[in-house]
Amino acid sequence: MNDLSLTILPEAAGDAQAIERLHERTFGPGRFVLSAYRIREHVDHLLELSFTARIGTLLVGSVRQLPILIGETRALLLGPLTVEPPFRGRGVGRLLMERALKDAKEKGHALVLLVGDEPYYSRVGFKLVPKGRVTMPGPVDAGRVLVFELVDGAFEGVSGSVGPDWSKARG
Repeated sequence: MNDLSLTILPEAAGDAQAIERLHERTFGPGRFVLSAYRIREHVDHLLELSFTARIGTLLVGSVRQLPILIGETRALLLGPLTVEPPFRGRGVGRLLMERALKDAKEKGHALVLLVGDEPYYSRVGFKLVPKGRVTMPGPVDAGRVLVFELVDGAFEGVSGSVGPDWSKARG
């Protein structure tokens, strides 16, 4: 990120509209049928573990995390992670992920799950979840379900359906 003055900041409540417009531009209307969005319908993302990337006042990227359960085990779901197309390939997404994972670990979380491309996310340490070990709501390609252990061994023995952490559900 030598050529850009990038700032990674915790997401603020006032960022919601700009982030939603970014999601519209980058993912389109089809995003609402994805498994991860079904979980997001019920539980809000955690502002303190969600981040924006800015160049000056221009929002160029965003990552969110929300509380989920894998079976009975608490975890976070990372996503969506998105970067404005002109700023892709410059490390913005990686910086957003690294900050999100670092802060999640510092706040005592042990596991992060996501649905995404293994070649991209494995660069920061995400690993493919063994087929059949977790079940996402709705259709999902099992080859895209990835996990990151914030605490060594945290995924050992964890299995089951992925769903919202209902203790954090909207009122």
